[in-house]
Amino acid sequence: VQLQASGGGLVQPGGSLRLSCAASGFAFSTYWMFWVRQDPGKEFEWVSAINPGGDSTYYVDSVKGRFTISRDNAENTLYLQMNSLKSEDTAKYYCARGTDSNYDYPLSQGTQVTVSS
Repeated sequence: VQLQASGGGLVQPGGSLRLSCAASGFAFSTYWMFWVRQDPGKEFEWVSAINPGGDSTYYVDSVKGRFTISRDNAENTLYLQMNSLKSEDTAKYYCARGTDSNYDYPLSQGTQVTVSS
């Protein structure tokens, strides 16, 4: 299983970023996929999930209406479009595969998102 997250960076409050996660080594289209994040000193926080077909999506309350998860099963890629970013969104973001119950380890390497003026 290989998951490679990218797309993080430094953005001002109110800005946007799109994260990508390139997957390989498993049948991507058959797995639920997740984005999770971790701020230093805090626990991992589940951010968003998407079902294998891409037609059901779920979000933690704090990002609803601002973040959009999507996937391209032909390209084995997961995305997270993040709009109206806030300072509290600052964290390292990871992608993971899983089931309808939860994400599995290993996570991808993280991509740092920093929201600051």
